[in-house]
Amino acid sequence: GEHQWEDTGIFRFLDALPEYILKHPDFNFIMPCEAHRLYSPPAQIDVPYFISWADIERDLTAWLGNPMQDSAIEMAYKLEKHIKASKDPALIDIWRKLLTSDHFYYMCTKWFSDGDVHKYFNPYDSPYDAYVVYSNVLNDLRETLKQRGIKII
Repeated sequence: GEHQWEDTGIFRFLDALPEYILKHPDFNFIMPCEAHRLYSPPAQIDVPYFISWADIERDLTAWLGNPMQDSAIEMAYKLEKHIKASKDPALIDIWRKLLTSDHFYYMCTKWFSDGDVHKYFNPYDSPYDAYVVYSNVLNDLRETLKQRGIKII
């Protein structure tokens, strides 16, 4: 596990959990779409601000907010209409994978205790290295579109 190591028994617990839940007649498992169809929400919850599990701030600054992250997400979304216009499932798949939050997390420049966590999960030597690799992949994707005759604005 990410936060609980195997020797804590977390994997054995998770393997056994469904069996124990299903022993109780009032419990079962359903898909989110089934829950939506079968149950009405008891109330609305107003959440006016973004929240996350990450870092001291518990906001989106682990993924967005520094110049590299902002530049990277802007470059990615500028390609959206061109990628979709290609109608190429492989290119669309690559582009969608480039929107995975991990890429932006790797570009985080926070330090102190939060920085240690970011370094632990980061395959790059620095946030700048993550940004350069990400930018190069986007540039390759842009060039592929151009080679296919899709005009990039």
